[in-house]
Amino acid sequence: MSTSPLSFWSSVGLVADREIRAKLRSKAFVISALILVLGVLASIVIGSIASQNTSDIPVAVVQGTPDVLGGVDGVDATTVGSTGEAEQLVRDKKVDAALVPDSGQLGYRVIALDSTPDTLVSLLSVRPAVDLLEPAPTNELLVYLVALGFGLIFFVSAITFGATIAQSVVEEKQTRVVELLISAIPARALLAGKVIGNSVLALAQIVVIAIVATAALALTGQQNLLTSLGPSVLWFIAFFAVGFVLLAAIFAASAALVSRQEDVGSVTSPVTMLVMIPYFLIVFFNDNELVLGIMSYVPFSAPVGMPMRIFLGTAQWWEPLLSLAIVVATTAGAVLLGARIYENSLLRMGGRVKLGDAIRG
Repeated sequence: MSTSPLSFWSSVGLVADREIRAKLRSKAFVISALILVLGVLASIVIGSIASQNTSDIPVAVVQGTPDVLGGVDGVDATTVGSTGEAEQLVRDKKVDAALVPDSGQLGYRVIALDSTPDTLVSLLSVRPAVDLLEPAPTNELLVYLVALGFGLIFFVSAITFGATIAQSVVEEKQTRVVELLISAIPARALLAGKVIGNSVLALAQIVVIAIVATAALALTGQQNLLTSLGPSVLWFIAFFAVGFVLLAAIFAASAALVSRQEDVGSVTSPVTMLVMIPYFLIVFFNDNELVLGIMSYVPFSAPVGMPMRIFLGTAQWWEPLLSLAIVVATTAGAVLLGARIYENSLLRMGGRVKLGDAIRG
């Protein structure tokens, strides 16, 4: 009884399923993924606790002093009967400062021990209303942390799954298993299955991180940050879904040029650099509009640069669409070229295959 050969997409599905199952059975992968998710969760929770655990400033207030602390947050006021009593509390370091009556224009003055209580003075200062013509959504520290998060998650995920694809390709060549695989399914189906399987896992990891981060922000009462961060996270997922396919195809094609695990690093190092450069750029130039603008249109850095510009509010509504279209077009070209290199190099054993020979076939 003869069996009909598998169709192209059936072959792709089998390879993708094998890649996903092999990865999920790997304890190293599961542990590393859990560490990454827990790291994101811990950073959000710790940041929330640190911001909420700021202690109030202990202040002694003499009776008869104008009520200037009404409605002021961050102050723990203790009422005393006299200026002398207030001064003694300051000397005993039971309070950081004291408000006592004064004949001046304000009607009170501040007493401290050895230095000006700048935080208290700032809280008591009269601040005029301020209208910002170009308001920034967040402070500089938060901008840096968001940039670091986008860059680190993209870098770790791309390197982890890209290296897995490269090692799998070379392992199959080194053990000659690829000869059996190619006799049953087309080389391009083998490549497509590897790329799709690992892309599904990488995207699933990103989605899980996004869900965990969203839940953590909501549970810790950081709704404002969640609202401002939400659109950029959704665009990050969309860009990553396409951008990783681009990198995965290049990793697989590069690895097909060699037949030994020792040579994998030499052929994949240029791809690794393409992933590392956006990470360092986003960390050091997260508030530089020119650098972010360029990054958002370069296919290898757009998954990090464009979501960051969306978070900062500097991108026009049409820019993410144009950038994503550029990434999609580049990915299509890279997949076609990578498939040609992969197909022409897969059965060449021994020394390293020259890139020109792999392209010509």
